[in-house]
Amino acid sequence: MSDTFLLAARVPMSREGFDRWLDTPAPGHAAIANPAAMFDGRYWDGQSVDGVWDAAGATPREFFGGLVEQACDGGPQSTVLLHRDGALEAYLLRFGFAEDHVRTALLMFAGAGPVMAGPGDGTVLFWAETGANMLAADDDGWLSVLSIGAAGSRFVASADLAAPVAALRPVENLLFALIERLGDEEDEWDADAGPYRTETPRDPAFVDPAVLTQKS
Repeated sequence: MSDTFLLAARVPMSREGFDRWLDTPAPGHAAIANPAAMFDGRYWDGQSVDGVWDAAGATPREFFGGLVEQACDGGPQSTVLLHRDGALEAYLLRFGFAEDHVRTALLMFAGAGPVMAGPGDGTVLFWAETGANMLAADDDGWLSVLSIGAAGSRFVASADLAAPVAALRPVENLLFALIERLGDEEDEWDADAGPYRTETPRDPAFVDPAVLTQKS
């Protein structure tokens, strides 16, 4: 099993809905109809889902904006989060399986259900892959799949992932571009200049500027 874990999400919504979502506190675990079924029918089938599902009322703006700021200081994650082609799209990479991080992100995405727009449900994919690549739609390595609906969200043990995987390929490419730029910058960093710091994770090509605008 890889030590690189990824979450990718696509939830159809308007620009107005995206802005509303950014300031909507994460819901409680009841927003997911079956949280205990997170791994059921997937690669980690049978693994227990212990711990508390609690995002402590944080908003997506606070949570994802915080991840970006941590990455600027060399944190263990990379974040792509945009409103693109009529949808919230995200591709998140983190080194190591941090359960609280994953659960909080899942609750944040579940909270997008009430502001969805357009036909069909949203999808959140969770998997592990050293190269950060998205798995094939029919791969048996997916760790969990969360279906996001206006009336609620739930983990699904089987689903046709062809459409969401295809739709998320451009966002996957953005993550690769982000990682490449960060790698080049770290290689060129002069340790005598002080602690490592980069503004690349804040580039609007990777993160919508609204995510980084903290409300007073």
